[in-house]
Amino acid sequence: MQRRVFTTALLGALASNAQAPPARLPNRPKVPGALQLRTRRREAPGGKLRVAEQTARWETARTAIIICDMWDTHTCALSAQRVALMAPRMNQVLSAARGHGVMIIHAPSDTMKFYEGTPYRQRMKEAPTASSPFPLLNRCPRDSAEEKAFPIDDTRSPCDDPIVKTWTGPYPWTRQHPAIDILGFDGVSDNGQEIYNFCRQEGITNIALMGVHTNICILNRGFGARQFTRLGFQVALVRDLTDAMYDPRERPYVSHTRGTELVIEHIERFWCPSIVSDDLLRVIPGSAGAVS
Repeated sequence: MQRRVFTTALLGALASNAQAPPARLPNRPKVPGALQLRTRRREAPGGKLRVAEQTARWETARTAIIICDMWDTHTCALSAQRVALMAPRMNQVLSAARGHGVMIIHAPSDTMKFYEGTPYRQRMKEAPTASSPFPLLNRCPRDSAEEKAFPIDDTRSPCDDPIVKTWTGPYPWTRQHPAIDILGFDGVSDNGQEIYNFCRQEGITNIALMGVHTNICILNRGFGARQFTRLGFQVALVRDLTDAMYDPRERPYVSHTRGTELVIEHIERFWCPSIVSDDLLRVIPGSAGAVS
């Protein structure tokens, strides 16, 4: 069954001049209930990176949240533990956003067999194939130029367990973490073409990405930041509901938390802005009223 939206609420507030360059963070007041899109840009070639925020308005009926690879377990025990800690907070955010009319798409890759026959899986499969400006890829890895600029070394073993086991498969995950509810008109898919089809069918133009892992699946998946930014969607990473696969024993030899921050900063610079989850919990007062 196709989702129907009868009224439209607004996430955030429209900036007073959407074409103006974003102001520096210290000089820009926060707007309650607004999406604060954080980016990083160089002031000039070779110059200093500038952190900026811009206030944006996203219509809930045109917005989807994609939850990336929040599996029930992982080959890396510390990664699994961090996912388990994140899942309850993520579920609270999803519940509030769902109530406001945001589409929720669950994308626990490699586990579609678990969801076969459910309405959540079926509605994603039934969306008609939409034409795309270029052939869609199942995986969009870093190219050589981005590899040189990438802030952490995850080329060997990004797992930060004390003893890293070599995994030959099959992978241990079977479903999404059970602390995250799948309800109502939610969808389930791990396929970039299917998710693109559904977004086109529903008129979705805004994508908020959350989940793991920031440096791998959030960027690389067919439904991830690289491909959907290239497709022309307004994409934002929810930076307080993500985690990287990074081992502090590798370059640049910082804490795991700082390694995640470095990847987020890279995404803000090269791919899409970031927001915080609180931005998805509120709508502009009065914007959800009946359409005349």
